[in-house]
Amino acid sequence: MTLHGVAIEPIATEMLAPGPFDPDRFVSTLAARAHGGLIGLRYVGHGADWAELAIDYHEKLIGDPESGVLASGPILAMMDMATSLSIWIRQGEFRPQATLDLRVDYLRPATPGKAVIGRGECYRITRNVAFVRGQAHDGDPADPVAHVAGTYMFTDL
Repeated sequence: MTLHGVAIEPIATEMLAPGPFDPDRFVSTLAARAHGGLIGLRYVGHGADWAELAIDYHEKLIGDPESGVLASGPILAMMDMATSLSIWIRQGEFRPQATLDLRVDYLRPATPGKAVIGRGECYRITRNVAFVRGQAHDGDPADPVAHVAGTYMFTDL
């Protein structure tokens, strides 16, 4: 079986089968093998319709060497995964989907040296589409780095 073009082992097939969805296990098992592994994505927590992930500050993720500010790409990738997880958590199972739109409004640069935490929330699911929102911050949720809003289309229809 493959996920986004990456071969996954039997345990992954079991994780993606219908049934209870475990976001921590998903991130540590699958996301660590794809793009998430390259950016050091890690699970922080979740609730009934939300997920929190983080990326630690690392030299390889810097977008501007002079300032030491993280590139926007890793933050976007983290938010795409956090919002995706929020959908699967709300549904209680993994369901294949494609990102239709994920708007990111960057409000300020992330503080050099600090981890960035991303929280994604799924606030509505229809038969074909899920609607999400979220924010990224580097320690104070009241002072966000970015806001996101998006839609995902289920591909198993």
